[in-house]
Amino acid sequence: MSRSNSRSRAPVAEIEADIADLAHDGRGVARIDGKAVFVAGALEGERVRLRIRKRHRHFDEAEAVEVLMASPHRVEPKCPHFGVCGGCSLQHLDAAAQIIAKQRVLADNFARIGKVEPSGWLPPLVDEPWGYRRKGRLSVRAVAKKGRVLVGFREEANPRYVADIRHCDVVHPALGTKIELLGELVGSLDAAADIAQIEFAAGDDTVALVFRHLQPLSDGDRAALIAFGQQHGFAIYLQPGGVSSVHPLWPEAPRLAFKLSPGGGAEDVELEFRPLDFVQVNAGMNRRMMARAMELLDPQPTDRVLDLFCGLGNFTLPIARRVAEVAGVEGEHGLVERAGENARRNGIANAGFHVANLFEDQRGTDWACQPWDKLLLDPPRAGADQVLAYLPHKATRRIVYVSCHPASLARDAGILVNQHGFKLSAAGVMDMFPHTAHVESIAVFER
Repeated sequence: MSRSNSRSRAPVAEIEADIADLAHDGRGVARIDGKAVFVAGALEGERVRLRIRKRHRHFDEAEAVEVLMASPHRVEPKCPHFGVCGGCSLQHLDAAAQIIAKQRVLADNFARIGKVEPSGWLPPLVDEPWGYRRKGRLSVRAVAKKGRVLVGFREEANPRYVADIRHCDVVHPALGTKIELLGELVGSLDAAADIAQIEFAAGDDTVALVFRHLQPLSDGDRAALIAFGQQHGFAIYLQPGGVSSVHPLWPEAPRLAFKLSPGGGAEDVELEFRPLDFVQVNAGMNRRMMARAMELLDPQPTDRVLDLFCGLGNFTLPIARRVAEVAGVEGEHGLVERAGENARRNGIANAGFHVANLFEDQRGTDWACQPWDKLLLDPPRAGADQVLAYLPHKATRRIVYVSCHPASLARDAGILVNQHGFKLSAAGVMDMFPHTAHVESIAVFER
């Protein structure tokens, strides 16, 4: 679904207001008649003219229609689609100020939710801010009024609609410059109305496109997709049903893989993955994060390490190069299977992998009963509070926690400090998603 530019709207009154803060989602915060108003496109310290979008009981949502007094940290967005496309929310804020805002979110969550404060703050991790996104999902919509197919992210103000974009500066450059071509490709297909989405995943050498189609494809459509892949160097996959239905169309056996070099030389590992597998979105930041995690974990030759929410072995296998034994635990069977295959492919024999739902009580399992010297956690947004009900054991001296949600990290930090007797030694942010309000962070806890 996409909006027509000519769609009529009832006139809405515009209001002038001062922006007192920046919310955790990147919107400015004003207070009008004692009520919080979240203003898209506004920055802290600015005075803006705004238009209310939605009214709620305790807060309102608005958009800035004119900046009357700009923040000194305001910059011109690189992307012409910024403000319409919902893929980015902070391109109008300079890079240094983005990091400061994310650090403030993390510190606020520690103080407000966990009631803890790190003994020291780690310098923020940053990498290339453009072309970093190697994995994602593009929405597809045939729009009769525009006479073409739109491919892109959802609109910021109206997530029901697909943003009308021609390129994307944050997506892997092999694909970001070809968004409009993708729309033209889908528009030429017999099944144009039946392509629901296109997922993309980039390894070091191959970029894969997964076409989710709701009806069987004609021979002509399959030929067109193959020709597009050959012309632009993409591996083409089809997804006619659920995740298990994904299969390559061209070439016959594409290979997706990326290398990690935490210490260089003999410590290098290479991870193969499938296009819908979870991998860290930002390849450059993943390498920096790996180096930071290894530094904080300080793995020693005699250590036994437990890696929870291990996925493909992103942390497990580099750790295995340095320790006596490591065990990775993950809830998705396919990821665990591929983690084991990656271990064998890299000649790693001291890493074991287990399938377990870490949001259920696993204290009776063999791996949970064993003493581990060190623990690494990389949970999803929900955090790891269920695991922390029975881990870590008294033998665990150090924990490194990689987080994609500062609120759950702060809650779990409070558990580790107040219930398990750990000290929050250090924490810091990692700019995994530049130009967005997403806060990725890392923390180390010690006895």
